[in-house]
Order: sequence, then C-alpha cells, then structure tokens
Amino acid sequence: MTGETLLFHVSDIHFGLENNEALDWFSSEVVRMRPSAIAVTGDLTMRARAREFAAAKEWVGALEAPVTLDVGNHDMPYFNLIERFVDPYKRFGRLREVVEREIDLPGIALVPLKTAVRAQPRFNWSKGWVTGRALDRCLARIDALPKGTRALVTVHHPLREVGTQGTALTRGGSNALAELAKRDVLGVLSGHVHDAFDIMEDTLHGPVRMIGAGTLSQRLRSTPPSFNELHWDGADLRVCVRNLENIEDDAMKIDDVPEDAHPPREEGEPVAPVGAVPRTDPPVS
Repeated sequence: MTGETLLFHVSDIHFGLENNEALDWFSSEVVRMRPSAIAVTGDLTMRARAREFAAAKEWVGALEAPVTLDVGNHDMPYFNLIERFVDPYKRFGRLREVVEREIDLPGIALVPLKTAVRAQPRFNWSKGWVTGRALDRCLARIDALPKGTRALVTVHHPLREVGTQGTALTRGGSNALAELAKRDVLGVLSGHVHDAFDIMEDTLHGPVRMIGAGTLSQRLRSTPPSFNELHWDGADLRVCVRNLENIEDDAMKIDDVPEDAHPPREEGEPVAPVGAVPRTDPPVS
C-alpha cells in the first residue's frame, strides 16, 4: 500500500436538533480534504420522524464521498410500535442503501456491527445489544476480507462493558470485543456518548482499540461539536479530533466511556406514554 488513506468519522447528528453551523463546516471539510470514505456511527435523527429523515437524506446525499451508516437507538421508530417491530428501517428510504454498508479500500475496510435492536428485556432500550446473529455476520465479513486487509468495525454503542447486572452499556459487548481481538481488527468506531475518545480495552484475547466520535448536534455533553479524522498509512492509524472551537486534540478526548452514557434530555422533549417504547434518555439525576 502506498500513500495515506483519509477517513472521516462522524456521529450523533440528531436531525431535529442538528447544529447547522457544524454540519456546513463538516460538509466543507469533505469537499476540501476529499476523504476516501465517511463512517456515520448512528443517531442520524432525534426521534426518527419523517421530516428528520428527509433532512438527513438531503445532507448525506450531498456528501462527496462513500458513506456507511450505522443505525442508532434514536433512529428507530419512537411511538409507532407496529412500525418499530415490522419495518424499523422504513423511514430511512434511499438511505437503506448505505445502512450497515461495508466499504472496502486498499488495505483497510469499514465493517459494520449492529448494536441497536428493536426491543430487549430491560426498560432502557436506548442501550446497546450485540446479538449473536449480528456478531456472526460481522465476523464473517471480517474473515472474508483479503489477506492483509485491516478492519475498522463500525458500531453505534461503545462495546465497553462495565460489569454490572442490568445496567451494562452494551450487552454482549465484552464477548464482541474478545472475538474481534482474535482477528486483524484495527479498531472499533462508535458514537452515542457525544464526546470523543481513543482508548484500549483489554480482553481475554488481547487489547482492542476503541475510538469514539463526538456530536454535530445541539446536544452537547462536555466538548464542542466535533468529528474524527482518521489517517491510515498502512501501518498506523492516527486519530485527530476536529472541532469548531479549535481546541487541541488531546483536550477533546474523554479518558473513558461512562457507564450511563446519555446526554441530558432537552427541555420540551416528549416522554413516551405508558405502554409505548421506553424513552431513550434517562432523567437527569
């Protein structure tokens, strides 16, 4: 492999509460820097409303680079339970073509792993779950890559487990990380926490690098709107966090993934009625 491959990693755009200044800035950087591919790691919308998806389709469609899109918990139908269970991706429309899309580049591939599910046996459905079927599909894709090709796995929820019963951030995350450690995986790209990070997670089969992107929405947590530049030279992957306020790279990265990784609810956001899909953000304590 010769030269360097540039990838953009962006997450949690939340159309409906998007930051238009940040979106315009990101789009202009795509035009200026011409990345080989863009990974959008979930939560494209705020409440999976038709108008939010319409805006998202227009924006994604104008990006001048191949895009792969992971589904986030906010992208599943919120109040329409029938649609959520029967056809949860219906509102993606033409965006279905890029949902969980594998992108193969010289020496490196973006391989999706689904973590957002229709339902799970705990009240907070906003948290991640790696099912056996989703993991098997991801591993099969990795195993089918040409010899010497490194995989960057894309997910919405960070796979780090916190070891607590019932409140783990992503169920099945520890097992998924252990299986990925057995393979030639360069890292796992995720979103959900609205802050950037770049950490190593130990597993029984060795360490796995976990890379999180911030948000381009108004739902900020501890850092300004940002996205990740990923530079791959065939041997090393360098991560640079770009942000609107030009804060230094290291200062933009949180040290670890919090157990309860949810931004606070915006004033005026609806709460799901009794019997409907549980709300995706816990109350602020």
